[in-house]
Parts: sequence; structure tokens; C-alpha cells
Amino acid sequence: MSATELARGLADAAAFATGRPRWTTGATALRQLRLTDFRNYRYLRLELDGCSVVLSGANGAGKTNLLEAVSFLVPGRGLRRARLDEVCRGGEGTDRAQGWAVAATLEGRQGHIVLGTGLVAPPAGGDSATARRSVRIDGRTATSQLELAEHVGAVWLTPQNDRLFTDGPGNRRRFLDRMVAAFAPGHAGELAAYEHAMRQRARLLEEGRREPAWLAALEDSMARHGVAVAATRADLVARLDAAAREAAGPFPRASLALAGELDAWIATDAAADVEDRLRARLAALRNVDGQAGTATCGPHRSDLLVQHLDRSIPAAQGSTGEQKAMLVAIVLAHARLVAAAHGRAPLLLLDEIGAHLDAEKRQALFDELEAIGAQAWMTGTDEALFQPLAGRAQFLRVAAGAVAGA
Repeated sequence: MSATELARGLADAAAFATGRPRWTTGATALRQLRLTDFRNYRYLRLELDGCSVVLSGANGAGKTNLLEAVSFLVPGRGLRRARLDEVCRGGEGTDRAQGWAVAATLEGRQGHIVLGTGLVAPPAGGDSATARRSVRIDGRTATSQLELAEHVGAVWLTPQNDRLFTDGPGNRRRFLDRMVAAFAPGHAGELAAYEHAMRQRARLLEEGRREPAWLAALEDSMARHGVAVAATRADLVARLDAAAREAAGPFPRASLALAGELDAWIATDAAADVEDRLRARLAALRNVDGQAGTATCGPHRSDLLVQHLDRSIPAAQGSTGEQKAMLVAIVLAHARLVAAAHGRAPLLLLDEIGAHLDAEKRQALFDELEAIGAQAWMTGTDEALFQPLAGRAQFLRVAAGAVAGA
């Protein structure tokens, strides 16, 4: 897909937005979604009511692909963490992998805004390595995908998240950072800056280039951005902990805490003092980190600890159903916090959400989504599981890359 084609798609979305009455409930919601050469969709245009969306259909029809498309409207690699060329229709390494685009009209308290992103392929005969992701906001080319965080937040649960409490800490950090970015949009930029400096420092140490001034500059950047990341995480986790201790309806109560060397410092010391401490720690660990190939101290070493309060056990020791219910409770608590702080809930992408939830919890979930005012995108093979949402959600049937109203 060329830059011209991407721009044309965004222009079409803008024309749609200006030609329709504004939706003024104050919630964040998509009113139109357009896909071009994305996964199994050659072209798709969805007109949306602004309420929650239920996508039903057989496995492999393309339901999760639609959620993935929406997830690219926030910074990052999407809910599958896929490489950009893997998202192209036809997949990586095929003749059809020439680019893709996702465009959406987003409605909120301040009216509409048109967001778009896509992989812009190189000119004919050009080096495929020059393909890049482009982001446009109301027709303006953004300097970075991080600008998306200023306009929309999204949190998702997929079947892979069902193992979140038993997986390694990396997945829990990513899950937490998505929630933090939806609450504090600047978090995505701080995290990106920290990780960039950390990669540069690791490369220097690996190559044996121990220029003190250069390393000190990178460690200063890691300290400043790393402490900002840790402090913002700590703030949200404290809020989430208080909210999750009072879970809605039949969902289990949970407690949340951060575990890590830097997190312990943040809990007791002023941010400026923690920055100085982290700088000194990084400088002292240069030899160790050079051998390890990574920094052995910093916010990238933190973990999110979750306890099932009703049973007084770590979340990882609960049953599959209990773990799923705790995840849902945490996501709902987070959506309530975001709505209270910003006047709008984040988009919620809930893939196969009915699995491992009994009828009582599904009903409680649907009622809570409506009370919060969140636009949730929910998928499932059995449409009957979502019947309590009849009249409250837009039902769409997905089949082989095509979507029809139910």
C-alpha cells in the first residue's frame, strides 16, 4: 500500500465523520472502521453505532483480526505483537504483502477525530527494508505512533492472557503498561525512551566500548525515564489495588502490588533521589550488565503480583475460571478508574470473553460495561452467549473475511 492510498483511505474516513451527526455521550467509541489488505480482509468498511460490538462466527473467520486492527490504533505492536509485514493480507513473504491500512473515526467528548495507521510499502523496485509504519491524525502525518496515545486508549484480553498469572513477568509488565498508557498517555513515550537508551547502552557494553561520557549520558536517560515509568506504574497499581479490593458483583476481589528493586526504592524515596540511586547502580553494574547482555536493574525487571483475596492465595494458584474472573475484574476496575479520571473509558477488546465465565459472571460483565460507558469489542463462536446484550450492543457476523449485521 502506498502513502497515497493510505491518505485516501483516511480522507474517506474524514468525509464520513463530517457527514454524520456527532455522537455526544462523552464515551470513547469507534463510529467507523476501515481495513485495507489487513490479514484476511482485502477491504472492509464498518459503520458502527457507537455502542459495544459483538462479533460472532466460526474459528478462523477473522474475528480476532478485527480486534487486532483496532489495537493498532494505540502505540505498540497490537494484541498479537506481530511484525508489521505479518499483518499484510497474505502474510509475510508473499507477493500480496505490499502494505496495509487501518483507519477509524473516533468519537468522544470533543467530537470526532480521524485516526489511521498502516504499513507503507517502498516504491516499486525499492528495498523492502524501507517499508515503514505511518500514522495520520486528522489528515496530519504524526511524527511518531506515540501520538496515538493522546487520543485513544485500549486494553485487551485474549485467550493467551488466560495464562497471565502463570507466565513470566514480561507478559504481566506488558499487560500493566497497556493499562498505564490508557490512564496516563505520556507513559508510552517514557517507556519507549527508557528502552531505547537501554538498548544503546547494552550494545556499547557488548561491543566493549566503555566510553565513560557516552555511557553516563545513556544511564542518565535510563534513570530519568526509568523512574518516570516506575512512578507512573506505582500510582496506577495503588489505584487499581484499592478498586480491585471491591470487585463488582460476582467477580473475585484481588490485590495488586509491584515487585522489583526499583519499585522498592520508589515506595520509600523521593523521585530525584531514586534517579541518583539508579544512575549510580547502573554505573556500578557495567561489567555485570556487559556479561549479561542487558541491564540487571531497572523497571524492565519489575513484576506485577496479584492475590486472590477471597481465597488468600496467589492468583496463579486459582483455577482457570478464577484466573479469568480476576483478569476481568482488574480490567473493569481499570476502566472505571480511567472513566472517572478522564471522563471516558478506554476501548476494551475482549477476545473469546465468554470462555471460562459462567452465566452469572457474563451477565455481570455486560451490565458493568454498560454502567461504565465503555465500548467493548467482544468475540465468540456462540452468539447465544451474548443474548443478554440484545438491544444494547451491535451484533455482527463474521465469515471468511466478510462482516454482516446479525
